[in-house]
Amino acid sequence: MNNELFDRANERYRLRDYRGALMAFTECLQDTNFPLTPGEMGLLYHQIGNCLVKLKNPREAIQAYSQATADTAYRALATVECNLGMAYASLRDYTNAINCFEKSVADTTNPTPYKSYMGMGNALMKLGKSAEAGVAFREAALDESNPDPTKALLNLGVCFMALNRPADAVASYESALQFDMQPATRNKLQASLGQAYVACGQMEKAVHAFEEAIADKTYYLSDSASVDYQRAVGAVAQGTSEQNQATQVLQLADMSGLDVAADGTSVYDEGAYEGGDVSEAFYYDEGTYEADPASFPGYVGVYENVDNDRFFTATDAELEQWSRGLAKQDRKRRNVGLKILLFFVIVIVLAAAAGVFAYTQGYGYPTVQTVTQELFSDPSGAADKVFSADVDKDAIPAMLDPVVTDSNVTIDGVSRSMTESTVYATAKTEEGGSVQYRISMVRDGITWKVSNVELYFPSQA
Repeated sequence: MNNELFDRANERYRLRDYRGALMAFTECLQDTNFPLTPGEMGLLYHQIGNCLVKLKNPREAIQAYSQATADTAYRALATVECNLGMAYASLRDYTNAINCFEKSVADTTNPTPYKSYMGMGNALMKLGKSAEAGVAFREAALDESNPDPTKALLNLGVCFMALNRPADAVASYESALQFDMQPATRNKLQASLGQAYVACGQMEKAVHAFEEAIADKTYYLSDSASVDYQRAVGAVAQGTSEQNQATQVLQLADMSGLDVAADGTSVYDEGAYEGGDVSEAFYYDEGTYEADPASFPGYVGVYENVDNDRFFTATDAELEQWSRGLAKQDRKRRNVGLKILLFFVIVIVLAAAAGVFAYTQGYGYPTVQTVTQELFSDPSGAADKVFSADVDKDAIPAMLDPVVTDSNVTIDGVSRSMTESTVYATAKTEEGGSVQYRISMVRDGITWKVSNVELYFPSQA
């Protein structure tokens, strides 16, 4: 192999000149003056595949990686199979992707099998195979080469929730808390843990987890998580075991505690297959990963300080059994008559308390979201309807001056209390740009009125 040309290709790749690197690697491959020795063809096709991925051409990358796998003397075939699986997954060919990931983890020379297990778990979730995905995510979490098992544990929790095993989801989420992670990830983890606690009927723990999630005021609960949060707060306020029992019965009609996408998508696959930069979905091992996992910041060995959680001891057979039982569980959940009966019984019993509770928690009719949408649909025409009578009429035009008309304004989040609420919204301009606002509201009977509108810059929060 022409080592000088190869080094020049690597330098171009390092400088992110992927097109130039691709041409140089290809020239090196075709240089007849320097015959290739065993393993060098695999290396070159591996690098060519990486360049094609960076150039967002996964179809040709698949061809290159496939050529690399034909060179049995190449020592990084496990990594090539992992990259090949990621390429197939980016094209939504999950069956071929899983086949490649299986080959990768079966290779005993694979230095980082957790990467292949993560890819396999995500692909299996896309196919709705939650039990099998759980096995893959568990293997990724237990892999001692994994410097940060957090995402594997988070996705394992999603699998357990999809399998209607919230207690095991709690164990998975709690185990993830021991690792260092970004604040946004920790907030999402706390919210997911809160929903798992609700599904287990552990309402006090649920309230604590939800409050941890929103404590820094940078994270907003999803609709289903908000429902579970209010349910947990109500149960704790009642302070009776009967309330907890009633709450669990109500879950038969509202399964929001199982906050899993209908297609089984894992929450933490980081846009690996859809909507993201395809090149960033791939794991690479280009001979640069030599760090000891134990030196990773905040690393805790997977067998250190970990209780004998059920998800570590659950057998593969048990997971498979739960997977086969999903269809039966779904039929039970579709027993509409029973759900409706139970729902109305609970509503009748709790109606009065729920009304008072909703008022104290900042709910009203119309809701703050409805008032916001009315304001942005017709800023000038809605001024007399949506603003509080206490607002100086001379100040209203100045407030409305920066407000753009957008009938589809996006509600980014709501901070509620009994007498005051704040709505964070994003409106689209006619030119396609976006403007963020903070709308302050005050209680007016059972409804809400606007007291102030101002431009909002998240960095100021």
